[in-house]
Amino acid sequence: MNNIAKKPIPPAIRWLGGATAAVVLIQLGLNQPLQTDVAPQGMVSFQLATTGEKATAISASWGQSLWPHASLWTGFVFAALYTTLLLLLTNYLLTDRPGIREQEAGRWVRRLFVLAGLAHVVEYAVLLANLDTPEDGLTLTATLLALANYTALLMGLSGLVVIRAARRRPLKASGPQEPSSQNGS
Repeated sequence: MNNIAKKPIPPAIRWLGGATAAVVLIQLGLNQPLQTDVAPQGMVSFQLATTGEKATAISASWGQSLWPHASLWTGFVFAALYTTLLLLLTNYLLTDRPGIREQEAGRWVRRLFVLAGLAHVVEYAVLLANLDTPEDGLTLTATLLALANYTALLMGLSGLVVIRAARRRPLKASGPQEPSSQNGS
């Protein structure tokens, strides 16, 4: 068994994980009133609208509701939380892994998570600006930023899986080793 399996998850990661999960639940709740015939996935439909015409129809289906604004503002909090959580988790999974390949993979994973967080924040700022009077340029920009965010997150999470898989074998034996008999005696 390797050392990471024996080490408890640091409290900061547990607290951030709980806070991130709480904000996800809040966002899911805020998204419920945003699901209309025009926007069946609520805010996700608005994020991926691609044209000002679609964005205008979605925004009109929400009326003068405060739900879209609340959803977008909590999205900023969510971006900060999940980015910090994923960076801490990456650092945690890299403890006791001094290998050059693991450290390089960790740097790339961290960069992807920072890119995802920044894309999320800029996307939500664009969506806020686009909410009242949607325009084609802003709508397409928001869609491209959403795709960049999702792609960077998926690639970063894939990198975490690779880093975790690399941790399956300990660097040093953690206890007395029995000599292996190779001469069949």
